[in-house]
This record gives sequence, C-alpha cells and structure tokens, in this order.
Amino acid sequence: MTASDGIRFFFKGFSLLNQKGIKRFVIIPLVVNFVLFTTALVYLLDEIGIQIQWIREQIPSWLSWIEFLLFPIALFVILLVFSLVFSSVANWLAAPFNGVLAERVEQKLTGVTPQQDSVMAVIKAIPHTLLREWQKLAYFIPRLIGFLLIGWFFPIIGQIAWFLFIAWTLAIQYCDYAFDNNKVEFDHMRYVLRQNKSACFGFGAAVSIFTMVPILNLIVMPVAICGATAMWVEELKSQT
Repeated sequence: MTASDGIRFFFKGFSLLNQKGIKRFVIIPLVVNFVLFTTALVYLLDEIGIQIQWIREQIPSWLSWIEFLLFPIALFVILLVFSLVFSSVANWLAAPFNGVLAERVEQKLTGVTPQQDSVMAVIKAIPHTLLREWQKLAYFIPRLIGFLLIGWFFPIIGQIAWFLFIAWTLAIQYCDYAFDNNKVEFDHMRYVLRQNKSACFGFGAAVSIFTMVPILNLIVMPVAICGATAMWVEELKSQT
C-alpha cells in the first residue's frame, strides 16, 4: 500500500460514521473528545503565548532577524505536541469504548456478529485494554524523548522527524484496536504495520493534521478508528 491508500482509509472513516448501527458507539468517544479538547484548548492558548515569549528571550539581539522563522516552527511544534498529548489522553480514557467501536465497524464490514453485547464487552475489556495502552506508552515514551532531543539540537531536521514520529504513533494507536480485538499481539501488530510503512505514515499524517484543526478534531478519534478498522479488514488482516 502507498501513502495515498492510508489517507484514503482515513477519509473512509467519515462515511463509516454515518452507517446504521455505528452511530451510537461514537457518542462516548465524542463526549470524551469534547471535554478534553475544551480543557486543553484553554491551556494551549495560554501556553503558546508563554512559549513564544520564552523563545524571544533566548534569541540574541544579533539573531533577532530569524524570529520570523522560529515563530512558525515553534507554533508548529506546539500544535504537534498538543495533537500527540491530546490524542494519547483521549484514547487512554476512551480505550474500552474505542475497542467496541472498532469491533462494530468490523462487524459492519464483514457481517460477523460479536459474541457479546456492547455493555459486557466494555466491562470485560477494561483490564486487558488498559494493559494494552500501557504497552503502547512503554513503546512511545522512550522514542518521544529521543525525538524531542533531536528537535532541540537540530530544529529543522527535528521538525520533520517529529512529524513523521507522530504520524507513525497515531497509526499504531488507531490500528491497534482492530488488531487487539482479533487477539494479535502488540509486537506482531507493529511488524505488520512496518510492512506497510507508507500507508501508515499517510494515515497517521492525515490524523495528525486533522487533530490540529479546530472543530474537526472533535471527531478525529472515531473517524480514525473507523478508517483504521477498514484498513485492517481490507488490507492488514490477511497479513497477520
């Protein structure tokens, strides 16, 4: 698959949201997103001003001419960090419901009926789902620190590397629900995604960009889950 395939699957998530039998499973992820986004936006607006002022104070007077370059970069980095943190926290809190949403989307696409009702599925999935989220955090955090250091010492290269890292992180985050529902181990899931890097980067980049867009970012989480599940059904499942 190519990067355009990953982008295509992300946009397919929008159409799947409106499918009969899917809408009611989108409500809780949407509520979680709305509450977190409202809280995070207030913090972000204050933080942007503080960070830009801090950067201005660090620039020597003889380098003041590069301010016009640093400010867009700083804003871009802050928005990227916001998208990663926002997505991580939202997915952590809504993880059991996200798994059920992925299950119902897969049912819609394949015609296979889940073995248990949605309430029991959520309750039974909580311990395993939280353990799976810890696995993802253990994978993400060391790499996050590494890319932050790269961005600190090599700003231009760091921005590109940082964007690619977040795209890859988001692809793992949203593709994992379908893999986990089908009992695919975390390490094997990463192996399958590595065989489809271009599509994963395309998918993750689309998610990252839409996460930075006000209003649209409220529905990014369920859209991404639907799109990633479609990619699982049509392309990735056969590779496990």
